Amino acid sequence: MAWKLSSALMLSFAGLLLTTGFTVQPVNKTRKDYEATGDIVWEVPMKEKLIALTFDDGPSPRTTPMILDLLARNEAKATFFVVGKRVEQFPDVIKREALEGHEVANHTYSHIYFNRQVSAVKITDELARTQKMITDLTGQNCQWFRPPGGFFNDKVIYTARKNGYTLVLWSWHQDTKDWSTPGVDKIVNKVLNNLRNGDIVLLHDHINGSLQTVRALEKILPELKKRGYTMVTVTELLRHKKPKTQLSIIEETKRHPIGK
Repeated sequence: MAWKLSSALMLSFAGLLLTTGFTVQPVNKTRKDYEATGDIVWEVPMKEKLIALTFDDGPSPRTTPMILDLLARNEAKATFFVVGKRVEQFPDVIKREALEGHEVANHTYSHIYFNRQVSAVKITDELARTQKMITDLTGQNCQWFRPPGGFFNDKVIYTARKNGYTLVLWSWHQDTKDWSTPGVDKIVNKVLNNLRNGDIVLLHDHINGSLQTVRALEKILPELKKRGYTMVTVTELLRHKKPKTQLSIIEETKRHPIGK
């Protein structure tokens, strides 16, 4: 038998949500809506030749140090979105990231995908456990958070914001899919053939022991320098953010008409 809520009961329920700290969010938001409110960052279009390399899922005791060596050799900075349970295993790698001027950001404790069944309490715990380790080991208290797999909904956004975080995803044209070991050349071409000022590039430093990302970076980093790009952290990239004009918003909506 189907149940129907009366109008009065629905209003009472909505009031309860508001008094308990949850807001009733509109459905079918677009990327433009999330960017306008500052809830999610995909990229930072700009005139300056800056680009942010980001690495998910680490640290790895094998792959991450090799990546750090390459970044140092090419005078590049990056943002590492780390998984708490791996931070526990390899704290010295995280310390090195911070000591060499890189940014250490939150990628949850257990790499859980935040679908609609995951509670706000669980989301908060995943973030808090990882952030405490990052701060204790590095002294950094980065405000960026990347949900595993890029999965998000309004509950995730609200909970992250309530705890002082902003979601940082990646430029859709810069998803290298290196986690699937597509081949070194495919990773290289994905980055270099789609390059735009202000891009946020998605890479991984813990991908089942694969060295394809490392080999790709051996080609990508010198070429970026040759083209005049400076590789910076997400924080540095956001410092150069300019307010969007109405025309740029229209053009962005044409390129990315949906929200996820």
